[in-house]
Amino acid sequence: MLFLFKALADQTRLRLLAILQLGEFTVQELVDILQMGQSRISRHLKVLLDAGVVQVKREGTWAYYQLQPTNGLFLDLLPHLEKRWSGLAEYARDRTALVKILSARRQRSREFFDRHARQWDQMARDLLPTADYLSQLLVLIPDCVKLLEVGVGTGSLMAAVADRAERLVGVDHSPSMLEAAREATAVFSHIELKLGQMEALPQESDSVDVVLLNMVLHHASDPAAVIRELARVLHSGGRLLLCDLQRHDKEWVRDELADQWLGFTVQDLSVWCSEAGFEQVVTEIIGGRTDEWPVVILTAIKETH
Repeated sequence: MLFLFKALADQTRLRLLAILQLGEFTVQELVDILQMGQSRISRHLKVLLDAGVVQVKREGTWAYYQLQPTNGLFLDLLPHLEKRWSGLAEYARDRTALVKILSARRQRSREFFDRHARQWDQMARDLLPTADYLSQLLVLIPDCVKLLEVGVGTGSLMAAVADRAERLVGVDHSPSMLEAAREATAVFSHIELKLGQMEALPQESDSVDVVLLNMVLHHASDPAAVIRELARVLHSGGRLLLCDLQRHDKEWVRDELADQWLGFTVQDLSVWCSEAGFEQVVTEIIGGRTDEWPVVILTAIKETH
């Protein structure tokens, strides 16, 4: 108990906790947010790690720190601390700097896809040959009134599922991708395409029956925030279908394919879904040949009340 209170009895460590509550960040990103030296930040993170207040997640050679308490007493204290983050002297400045970091992540991704929209499908096939999962995904998509695809890309999947819903909406953060998607779906009058961020969808709450996220989450600036946003737009009892790469160690994808994350574990995805209010979370790993990348398919239902 004394060790925990000593860990919390420091303004900088409280600032770090307030930041990590909102996402996962590297040491360099935390340095940029707090405007402190790397050695100082690392020292404070070590104290928080030893106190069981944060944990570190390895993504290849990158390390992301996150608020993932294993200390039971801290879990009891956390709701009280959360109410007081805004009283920290640097809270407003830290939040502004944090938003800039997340915006920079999104900007890198958007610029990449704007440059490569016309070649994207071929690039993905050549550089990222995945196990054949699409046929299994299509079987899981139910008929519904309104379907939302987040990260619609060039529109090929939306065209393939056009008969599954009375109305379909596709969202993408790249204007060039949306232009390609409009060409691919031009024959369908019930498809609407919108420019928007997956962390802040241009869609009303509780307004969608099915949300589809195909090979998109590893490009997100904050995957957990995306899952929460998907829960927001779904009706109670609505269905989430998510496909993404299983966790891997191929760091070159950060530069060549603008990936923010090296895939995900089943545990990552399941925990984020549970925390966002999903139930009946089911996952399946689709393997393939040795030269093909395994894919995780996840289905979940938004909690009914």
